[in-house]
Amino acid sequence: MVRQQVQRLTLLVADNKSGYFGVHLHRPGKPKPYQARVWRGDKSVSLGTFATAEEAALCIAQSPEGQAAAVERAAAAPALTSEEARQQAQAEKLTLLVAKNTTGYFGVYLFKPGLSKPYQAQVWRGGKAAHLGTFATAEEAALCVARTPEGRAAAAERAAAAVPLTSEEARQQAQAEKLTLLVAKNTTGYFGVILDSRSGLSKPYQAQVWRGGRMVHLGMFATAEEAALCVARSTEGRAAAGRAAAAAESQGTHPAMPSVASLKEEGTVSPMPPGAFVKGEGVIPPMPPDAFVKLEVVVKEEEGPDSRPKRQRAK
Repeated sequence: MVRQQVQRLTLLVADNKSGYFGVHLHRPGKPKPYQARVWRGDKSVSLGTFATAEEAALCIAQSPEGQAAAVERAAAAPALTSEEARQQAQAEKLTLLVAKNTTGYFGVYLFKPGLSKPYQAQVWRGGKAAHLGTFATAEEAALCVARTPEGRAAAAERAAAAVPLTSEEARQQAQAEKLTLLVAKNTTGYFGVILDSRSGLSKPYQAQVWRGGRMVHLGMFATAEEAALCVARSTEGRAAAGRAAAAAESQGTHPAMPSVASLKEEGTVSPMPPGAFVKGEGVIPPMPPDAFVKLEVVVKEEEGPDSRPKRQRAK
């Protein structure tokens, strides 16, 4: 009964001890410690006490005041596009958890196709499905879920379960996805990757990009290569790789590669492109297919024992 009603109503979240609009922890320790209250005719009216915060929030949602508050909140918040929701999540350092369902996101359901806000966000709270609202895009609904304690907990659990990639695994994954880990002259050796100098961090490398005139944090990683892979997967990373490739082609050169000396310092040597060879402390990239080598033949005149000139060929 309760669960069916939750599907049609919005349990308005709030920044208070109960987590819900109009719900107060009235008498802790009692069988029904949560009280539902609304303002009606300039007076605070009690709607009853309940065993759980969700049940009290449902009572609020069923009231005219609760329904009006839900409409006002929905109207006040402008709908975010998919890209805006992703950018906002990155700005707040939140994770839009993906899932194998019709929407592609954890806690997000396609509720009523055809409506202006067909995507519904909900989480399990206190053994019940708590409806968080409806949204125009799946990403905006996923952002709503990511902001909840349940969403944050799920993201933390998934991050803890994920096995970090080694430097070699990150390079192999980049090659498999046909991505470029752009090198840079900084302490990490990679574009968009910085090292958090605080000691004892299991994931000291931070991936970040400039987006919309501000720095956006993409995550923390165990290796610089894994952080560089995260950057390479971003829209900004792909654009930077395209610019670097175009600049190299216009100049008739190849993209810069880290020197053998710097790789020795890191304790690893990345695989060289086919046809490349090592000369001294640098890696010489393979020549383009239409390139050729010009050999100069120098003929030197030397005097032999009989004082006559003798020809010697040298390359």
